[in-house]
Amino acid sequence: MRSHLLEGTVRHRRVRPFDYGLEHNVWYAALDLDELDELDARLRLFGRNRRALAVFRDRDHLPDPAADVLDGIRSELRAAGEDPEGLRITLITNPRSLGHVFNPASFFLCRDADERLRIVVVEVHNTFGERHVYILRPDAAAAGPDRFRAAMEKSFFVSPFIDRHGRYEVAISEDDGEVRIGIALRQDDQSLLGTSLILHRRPLTDRWLLRMLVRHPLMTHRTIALIHWHAFRLWRRGAPFFRHGASPPAHGRAHRAAR
Repeated sequence: MRSHLLEGTVRHRRVRPFDYGLEHNVWYAALDLDELDELDARLRLFGRNRRALAVFRDRDHLPDPAADVLDGIRSELRAAGEDPEGLRITLITNPRSLGHVFNPASFFLCRDADERLRIVVVEVHNTFGERHVYILRPDAAAAGPDRFRAAMEKSFFVSPFIDRHGRYEVAISEDDGEVRIGIALRQDDQSLLGTSLILHRRPLTDRWLLRMLVRHPLMTHRTIALIHWHAFRLWRRGAPFFRHGASPPAHGRAHRAAR
């Protein structure tokens, strides 16, 4: 099977108006969307839209919550003028644990028959229960079989310590053993912050899934707790604060998810 697990580290560094960094251990599932039903049948600890220790729920994804995530992402691609036929799509995301999930960002990696990354869809969630997708095509100068670079204008409210203008630069590289994802935010041609994920491939088996759940218990509960902890520290240090809705409304596909 092509689906697997990813384990590694997320690093986040802000450089203005002061230097602030963080580093945490994380894990993800990298799910080939054609294999979801097979995974549900083969694994005891993983379930699709049913009770299990780790649950993938289709409705946790996409601005219009998906009844079937593969159909949903194909519809998003068509709406953006892309033909999804022949693309193999892998979703890097956290499954639900104890009924809870929160993914600040998930990544749909869309590969062609030659295994080249043709399109990357970045799905962003904020703590207000909203979702947004950015559909990225690779920069021609940076295209390659094992690397992907693209940029996108910021159009979705994520953090109250960053306003809505700016430009993201996304870089993805991978080999047989590792996936590396970098996202940099620039405002007015100046760096503001950078995030990197360095993730090592693990097999997606019941044994390895149990290992991830034990090594990283309550992963998405911890993510929410850390978001609020770091927000408190930024506020204490005097980072500029922007209220949700104070900036112009996001253009495009933002959705308030059902809670």
